[in-house]
Amino acid sequence: MPALYIGLMSGTSLDGVDGVLVDFESSAPRVLQHAYLPFDATFAAELMALNTAADNEIHRGALAANTLARHYAEVVRQLLAAGGIAAADVAAIGAHGQTVRHRPQEFDGCGYTIQLNNPALLAERTGIDVVADFRSRDVAAGGQGAPLVPAFHQDVFGQTGRAVCVVNIGGISNITLLPASDKGAHHPAMPVLGFDCGPGNALMDYWCQRHTGQTFDRDGAWADTGAVNGDLLSRLLAEPYLHRTPPKSTGRDLFNPDWLNQLLAAGIGNGAAPADVQASLCEFTAAVCANDLLRHAPSSALLIVCGGGARNRSLMRRLQGRLPAVTVEPSDTHGLPALQVEATAFAWLARKTLQRETGSLQSVTGARGARILGAIYPR
Repeated sequence: MPALYIGLMSGTSLDGVDGVLVDFESSAPRVLQHAYLPFDATFAAELMALNTAADNEIHRGALAANTLARHYAEVVRQLLAAGGIAAADVAAIGAHGQTVRHRPQEFDGCGYTIQLNNPALLAERTGIDVVADFRSRDVAAGGQGAPLVPAFHQDVFGQTGRAVCVVNIGGISNITLLPASDKGAHHPAMPVLGFDCGPGNALMDYWCQRHTGQTFDRDGAWADTGAVNGDLLSRLLAEPYLHRTPPKSTGRDLFNPDWLNQLLAAGIGNGAAPADVQASLCEFTAAVCANDLLRHAPSSALLIVCGGGARNRSLMRRLQGRLPAVTVEPSDTHGLPALQVEATAFAWLARKTLQRETGSLQSVTGARGARILGAIYPR
């Protein structure tokens, strides 16, 4: 079987698709090519709208899934062209899809998770096997279906004799707690833990676009012009989800513009200026990530940051300020660029699926056991 895989990720930031071509021939995955295709404003707005109940959403969701699959196929084309690789040389594509609802274990004891995608269309357009729908099996087994990257983090970032934390800051932030191992990264002495911390960039991006017209706050420069509003930050940090015991996962179902605007409309923050709200949101993301590390992995002296948040200098500085005894570094320092980690993880998960190996961790999702994840759509 070929050792080349493609991973595709479009996350809760709703900015576009990251894709990687990965070689798994050696013990550590090696990214050969990376490509990024942004969403246009109209498509991003439609994906955002589909996160909440609306008119004709089944029809609109199906068409959005088709559009997303076409974006995925274009990223695959770019990766193959840049690498001089034929489609036949790629074992599979791991395509996460676009999460629009995530309500595991709710309502009927099973709940659901929905990622818009059309893997059949993607297989048809690329001529490559596609692995998709990674989360549903874990949910069916009683788990949260998220996060799924901790097993990959363990494989890539785990260290012998040293506890390490990895936080991915996309639209939502999630943390992986890798205990020290005396036998190497594959044999930790204690269980690996992982869960969604809370907001990542999603609320900051929304607020920035609303008040500046920019899709995100580059380097956190706008946040740095404001001052943290203590009243607002305290109320944000009082959200009950943040105090729940893991396993747990969340998304835009909870942390969305309406959630924020209801707090502001109630007078919380005493009419804070827009830049002060942005500073408070940036501090909020730093706080939820730092608090979870201190609460669940106080012995960890290293925090590896990946996702778009690793490029926000203000956020990274605030994280370091809240964790003075911890070294806070982007994943680039540890061999994998911050914007390539999640896409590489789904290439890794696709490989696990084809090899009929489990890709989830019971200690992370709370499922009845580790499961082989994903459904295969043959080329």
